[in-house]
Amino acid sequence: MEPSTEPGESAARTTGRAGAGRRVSAYNSVAQLQTDLWWSISDVARRLSLAEPDSAGRAEAVGVLDETLADVDVLTHYYSYPGPEVAQTLRALASEESYAELSRTAARIGRGLIADVAVSTVAAPDSQESGADADRRPRFDVLVVADLSEAEEEQILGGLRASRRRADAFVYDVIAVSSFVDAMVAILVNPWIQAVVARPDFHTRSDFDLALLRELLPPAGPPDLDCLTVADRAGALARRVREERPELDLYLVEQASIEQLATQIGREFDSVFLQQEDALDLHLTILRGVARRYRTPFYSALVEYARKPSGVFHALPVSRGNSVVRSQWIHDMCDFYGLNIFLAETSATAGGLDSLLEPHGAIKEAQDLAARAFGARRTYFVTNGTSTANKIVTQSLVAPGDVVMVDRNCHKSHHYAQVLAGSHVAYLDSYSIDAFSMYGAIPLADIKRTLLTYRREGRLDQVSLISLTNCTFDGVVYDVERVMAECLAIKPDLVFLWDEAWFAFARFHPVYRRRTAMAAAARLAERIGTAAYRAEYRRHLQHIRGMSDDELVRERLLPDPDKTRIRAYATQSTHKTLTSLRQGSMIHVHDDDFSRRNEEAFHEAYMTHTSTSPNYQVLASLDVGRRQVELEGFELVSRQVELAMSLRDQIAGHPLLSKYFRVLDSGELIPDQYRQEGGPCPLHAGPAAMEKAWSTDEFVLDPCRLTLEISATGIDGDTFKHVELMDRWGIQVNKTTRNTVLAMTNIGTPRTAAAHLLRALIGIAEELEAEAGQLAPEKKRARDRRIDALSHDHPPLPNFSRFHDTFRAESAGEAADGDMRKAYYMAYREELCEFVSSEEARRRVDAGQPVVSAIFVTPYPPGFPILVPGQEFSEDILDFMDALDTKEIHGFDPECGYRVFVRSALAGDAG
Repeated sequence: MEPSTEPGESAARTTGRAGAGRRVSAYNSVAQLQTDLWWSISDVARRLSLAEPDSAGRAEAVGVLDETLADVDVLTHYYSYPGPEVAQTLRALASEESYAELSRTAARIGRGLIADVAVSTVAAPDSQESGADADRRPRFDVLVVADLSEAEEEQILGGLRASRRRADAFVYDVIAVSSFVDAMVAILVNPWIQAVVARPDFHTRSDFDLALLRELLPPAGPPDLDCLTVADRAGALARRVREERPELDLYLVEQASIEQLATQIGREFDSVFLQQEDALDLHLTILRGVARRYRTPFYSALVEYARKPSGVFHALPVSRGNSVVRSQWIHDMCDFYGLNIFLAETSATAGGLDSLLEPHGAIKEAQDLAARAFGARRTYFVTNGTSTANKIVTQSLVAPGDVVMVDRNCHKSHHYAQVLAGSHVAYLDSYSIDAFSMYGAIPLADIKRTLLTYRREGRLDQVSLISLTNCTFDGVVYDVERVMAECLAIKPDLVFLWDEAWFAFARFHPVYRRRTAMAAAARLAERIGTAAYRAEYRRHLQHIRGMSDDELVRERLLPDPDKTRIRAYATQSTHKTLTSLRQGSMIHVHDDDFSRRNEEAFHEAYMTHTSTSPNYQVLASLDVGRRQVELEGFELVSRQVELAMSLRDQIAGHPLLSKYFRVLDSGELIPDQYRQEGGPCPLHAGPAAMEKAWSTDEFVLDPCRLTLEISATGIDGDTFKHVELMDRWGIQVNKTTRNTVLAMTNIGTPRTAAAHLLRALIGIAEELEAEAGQLAPEKKRARDRRIDALSHDHPPLPNFSRFHDTFRAESAGEAADGDMRKAYYMAYREELCEFVSSEEARRRVDAGQPVVSAIFVTPYPPGFPILVPGQEFSEDILDFMDALDTKEIHGFDPECGYRVFVRSALAGDAG
């Protein structure tokens, strides 16, 4: 949200600096800026309290304090604590020159913000809510948007505060702003806001000088509201709030004509109220709205079940802890886990519980709530990971012989899903980053070129599904809406499976959200349904008439609104990036044809891959995790991003760390042609720049993925991961390449963990620095050779070669799909397979003889199959495999070599 700029704006506004010469772009979030402001006030006030009245620099310090207090004055209008009253108190202390007290007060507030206890420890104004009982209740803020007189402010705000009772499940305070701009600023800087109460007489622009916040908020100025009707003004505000924070409850208050407003814009708001009516109704509605998101049907049912006495005369001896508590040999298991986990273990589906395979009660309600939270039309829980979720979706949508376009460097579950489904696989190659031995994502031009090839060969009807990974393990994120729109322009009923295993958190941040499958599908559906789009499409048809396929690849295509069916599925590992026990995943569905074409097949696939004994603890954790993100997801993800950027800044700014390590940015992981905005890392120019890049670039980089380049250490990635980080410092990371280590922040990453990582890197760097000064010349030369090899000797990453003709469709021309299932099961017959060494495979390839893999061959890194069943070896593949220094290669036997098909099997003699 970018504040408006007016003639005669302040110098701070034009220079992008806050008071006291503070460079705003140096901050990664408003929260970080806010904390720094409070500590700055404390520090300046402390120095003033110790300075002599006539000391040099006193006047300058007073000026700095005054400017910083002015910045705080602006920010406090968007929070209940520290709110305007606190700012006034500080102003009074400064005026009285009570600098010692001012310093202590500001420091106390700063500590509270850092410790994240401000909301939970601030007592409500009335004494009946103070004390331990009130402190334990969840707290939140309510934002009122209206041009209020003092009397009206007392009526609305005072009425809401007076309505609060000890019996309320939650405690809230009220913030009032008078403009559209201020409302947008408030919901973006204050994550504790859970509800917005609007009256249509709000102003458009803010009365505050918001230069302080320009670079820290997305650049989206207000629409021209001044000439709109009351209904349109209110509707515009509601739509923008929904766009930025869709989880918030919205209520409209008006002095008259609420019946007419309800019919005009009622769907934009959760409720409409008459201002003159009792504030108690509004108060109760606010609490009910939060309770609606707080509700956890299955978790609550399981807790209630665990509290009931019951006799178990069926499976599960561990239920109620009966086989554990009475045992003298395994009682320590109960000591470790606690009794509740056993009280909640049951195979029952009655008694308030539900069946995952045929949900009709608590599980169904929990799934419906998850669909609402994640912006899906339907959501299904999966208790054995996204590997299974991918197989469920693929089996439901793909019949044997269908062509499926698959991201070659996707998770291995997609490859096995194609084997199970019997599809013909057309692999799509991502762009490669040879310098770091990793792949990026698939350029849209290549996807379109493949679809156009199938259309040219008359086989487009066989293409049923495209499966893509968003975001990739290394953090490369697609422009999901554009990919779907341009693909649907070629094949209007194409189904999309977006593997968002590492992207479940993205829904709960306004910048990330636009690139999620469910948000993009909803936005595309809304867009193509408008009259304006139809007019745009007619002009587009005229423009592309007569274009060749090569020209269409370069053109931005639009789907036909009369033919397009938006069918998008997203599989998410909730446990990877949100709160859930391990293996907790979800399938989100936005499918125009689900009921008509896929519901039965989906349920059959779900039955096929889902256990009849699902883990109830995993299901309950999915329910609770959904509650959490609906109520504090925005706050948690914002802090996750802030922490990641802080780590980047610390590594880049530390002289010793930057000598041995660097965090790769967009410029190194995404080629220039896919980044319209350019720049190495948009977020370093401020969140506003990040917002712009995420709105325009074909690919963007998730800043929470910290790819640490370690060539200068002379240590390879695998050794660095195990020997340096894990064994010595107790730090877990997942992915490595020859010269990189991937670290990532999530909503559960504490600041202490980030500090520990930095301390570990400093410790490693200090040892390397000390060692460098003591090495003998020959040892130094050996170390330099290792560094040079890691920095420059990069085996080129191979593209997919081709399927052997034995496994390709007879009608296949340029199209590259193959029947991987046929090859997979042929390999079951020992007489059709043999082992060949790398040298023998190379000799045959050089002689022009086909060498065809019988199994998947997957080196770690990069962690996906370099060879799949039925694929021909190539010189590039052998060069890459021979150059690998990794110890872990699945499907390759160091003693026997590669398992390949014998020549007679490829000649069609498999029988």
